[in-house]
Amino acid sequence: MSKHIEKLKKQLMEISEVVNSFKSEAVQVKVVDRLLDAMLELEKTDGEAGEVFIKKGYKPRNGEDGSYTFARGPKKPGATKILNQLLSGDFFDTPRSISSIANYCKDNFDSEFKTSELSGILLKLANENKLRRERSNENNRFEYVRF
Repeated sequence: MSKHIEKLKKQLMEISEVVNSFKSEAVQVKVVDRLLDAMLELEKTDGEAGEVFIKKGYKPRNGEDGSYTFARGPKKPGATKILNQLLSGDFFDTPRSISSIANYCKDNFDSEFKTSELSGILLKLANENKLRRERSNENNRFEYVRF
Protein backbone atom coordinates (compact mmCIF):
# COMPACT_ATOMS: atom_id res chain seq x y z
CA MET A 1 0.00 0.00 0.00
CA SER A 2 2.79 2.45 0.86
CA LYS A 3 4.34 1.70 -2.53
CA HIS A 4 1.22 3.08 -4.21
CA ILE A 5 1.21 6.13 -1.96
CA GLU A 6 4.83 6.91 -2.78
CA LYS A 7 4.08 6.53 -6.48
CA LEU A 8 1.08 8.81 -6.13
CA LYS A 9 3.11 11.44 -4.26
CA LYS A 10 5.73 11.42 -7.00
CA GLN A 11 3.09 11.84 -9.68
CA LEU A 12 1.38 14.65 -7.79
CA MET A 13 4.69 16.49 -7.46
CA GLU A 14 5.10 16.26 -11.22
CA ILE A 15 1.72 17.84 -11.93
CA SER A 16 1.62 20.31 -9.03
CA GLU A 17 2.94 23.23 -11.07
CA VAL A 18 0.26 22.80 -13.70
CA VAL A 19 -2.52 22.35 -11.15
CA ASN A 20 -1.37 25.34 -9.09
CA SER A 21 -1.42 27.53 -12.20
CA PHE A 22 -5.22 27.53 -11.99
CA LYS A 23 -6.54 30.33 -9.79
CA SER A 24 -9.72 28.57 -8.72
CA GLU A 25 -9.47 25.88 -6.07
CA ALA A 26 -12.57 24.23 -7.51
CA VAL A 27 -10.84 23.88 -10.88
CA GLN A 28 -7.72 22.54 -9.19
CA VAL A 29 -9.78 19.91 -7.36
CA LYS A 30 -11.54 18.86 -10.57
CA VAL A 31 -8.26 18.54 -12.47
CA VAL A 32 -6.69 16.40 -9.76
CA ASP A 33 -9.87 14.34 -9.41
CA ARG A 34 -9.97 13.57 -13.13
CA LEU A 35 -6.29 12.70 -13.18
CA LEU A 36 -6.69 10.37 -10.23
CA ASP A 37 -9.70 8.70 -11.86
CA ALA A 38 -7.69 8.16 -15.04
CA MET A 39 -4.75 6.77 -13.09
CA LEU A 40 -6.99 4.39 -11.14
CA GLU A 41 -8.63 3.22 -14.34
CA LEU A 42 -5.23 2.72 -15.89
CA GLU A 43 -4.07 0.61 -12.96
CA LYS A 44 -7.26 -1.47 -13.06
CA THR A 45 -6.85 -2.28 -16.72
CA ASP A 46 -3.07 -2.50 -16.44
CA GLY A 47 -2.97 -1.25 -19.99
CA GLU A 48 -1.92 1.80 -21.89
CA ALA A 49 -3.46 5.25 -21.59
CA GLY A 50 -5.35 4.78 -24.85
CA GLU A 51 -7.41 2.02 -23.29
CA VAL A 52 -8.59 4.41 -20.57
CA PHE A 53 -9.90 6.84 -23.17
CA ILE A 54 -11.67 4.11 -25.10
CA LYS A 55 -13.36 2.82 -21.93
CA LYS A 56 -14.43 6.35 -20.98
CA GLY A 57 -16.28 6.78 -24.28
CA TYR A 58 -13.51 8.31 -26.37
CA LYS A 59 -12.43 6.97 -29.72
CA PRO A 60 -9.40 7.67 -31.87
CA ARG A 61 -9.82 10.30 -34.56
CA ASN A 62 -9.19 9.38 -38.14
CA GLY A 63 -6.18 11.69 -38.16
CA GLU A 64 -2.66 10.42 -37.88
CA ASP A 65 -1.84 12.43 -34.76
CA GLY A 66 -3.40 9.72 -32.56
CA SER A 67 -5.55 12.21 -30.65
CA TYR A 68 -8.90 11.27 -29.18
CA THR A 69 -12.37 12.68 -29.53
CA PHE A 70 -15.55 11.89 -27.62
CA ALA A 71 -17.49 9.01 -29.16
CA ARG A 72 -20.81 10.75 -29.69
CA GLY A 73 -22.66 11.11 -32.91
CA PRO A 74 -22.90 14.33 -34.85
CA LYS A 75 -23.93 17.33 -32.78
CA LYS A 76 -27.58 18.35 -33.03
CA PRO A 77 -28.32 21.85 -34.28
CA GLY A 78 -29.16 24.41 -31.63
CA ALA A 79 -32.36 26.35 -31.16
CA THR A 80 -31.12 29.42 -33.05
CA LYS A 81 -30.12 27.39 -36.09
CA ILE A 82 -33.43 25.52 -36.16
CA LEU A 83 -35.50 28.71 -35.74
CA ASN A 84 -33.59 30.40 -38.57
CA GLN A 85 -34.18 27.33 -40.70
CA LEU A 86 -37.92 27.50 -39.93
CA LEU A 87 -37.86 31.22 -40.69
CA SER A 88 -36.40 30.58 -44.15
CA GLY A 89 -39.26 28.18 -44.93
CA ASP A 90 -43.01 28.67 -44.74
CA PHE A 91 -43.41 27.59 -41.09
CA PHE A 92 -44.05 31.12 -39.79
CA ASP A 93 -46.60 31.98 -42.48
CA THR A 94 -49.25 31.18 -39.86
CA PRO A 95 -49.07 32.41 -36.25
CA ARG A 96 -47.27 29.95 -33.94
CA SER A 97 -47.13 29.82 -30.15
CA ILE A 98 -43.89 28.99 -28.36
CA SER A 99 -45.25 25.63 -27.22
CA SER A 100 -46.28 24.70 -30.77
CA ILE A 101 -42.81 25.66 -32.01
CA ALA A 102 -41.20 23.51 -29.30
CA ASN A 103 -43.45 20.57 -30.22
CA TYR A 104 -42.64 20.99 -33.91
CA CYS A 105 -38.90 20.97 -33.13
CA LYS A 106 -39.34 17.82 -31.06
CA ASP A 107 -41.32 16.02 -33.75
CA ASN A 108 -39.40 17.13 -36.84
CA PHE A 109 -35.86 17.81 -35.64
CA ASP A 110 -35.63 15.37 -32.71
CA SER A 111 -34.58 18.32 -30.53
CA GLU A 112 -36.35 18.99 -27.27
CA PHE A 113 -36.22 22.66 -26.32
CA LYS A 114 -37.79 24.26 -23.29
CA THR A 115 -40.03 27.17 -24.14
CA SER A 116 -37.67 29.38 -22.12
CA GLU A 117 -34.85 28.43 -24.52
CA LEU A 118 -36.91 29.52 -27.50
CA SER A 119 -38.48 32.68 -26.09
CA GLY A 120 -35.31 34.76 -26.05
CA ILE A 121 -34.40 33.80 -29.60
CA LEU A 122 -37.93 34.51 -30.81
CA LEU A 123 -37.88 37.90 -29.09
CA LYS A 124 -34.58 38.71 -30.81
CA LEU A 125 -36.04 37.73 -34.17
CA ALA A 126 -39.04 39.96 -33.45
CA ASN A 127 -36.76 42.89 -32.51
CA GLU A 128 -34.87 42.38 -35.79
CA ASN A 129 -38.21 42.62 -37.65
CA LYS A 130 -37.90 39.07 -38.95
CA LEU A 131 -40.96 37.95 -36.99
CA ARG A 132 -43.99 39.78 -35.68
CA ARG A 133 -45.02 39.10 -32.09
CA GLU A 134 -48.77 39.25 -31.48
CA ARG A 135 -51.02 38.45 -28.55
CA SER A 136 -53.51 35.69 -29.19
CA ASN A 137 -57.15 36.61 -28.53
CA GLU A 138 -57.90 33.04 -27.45
CA ASN A 139 -55.37 32.54 -24.66
CA ASN A 140 -53.65 35.95 -24.31
CA ARG A 141 -50.25 34.40 -25.13
CA PHE A 142 -47.75 35.56 -27.71
CA GLU A 143 -47.72 34.08 -31.17
CA TYR A 144 -45.05 34.61 -33.79
CA VAL A 145 -45.68 35.14 -37.49
CA ARG A 146 -43.49 36.23 -40.41
CA PHE A 147 -43.31 39.99 -40.99
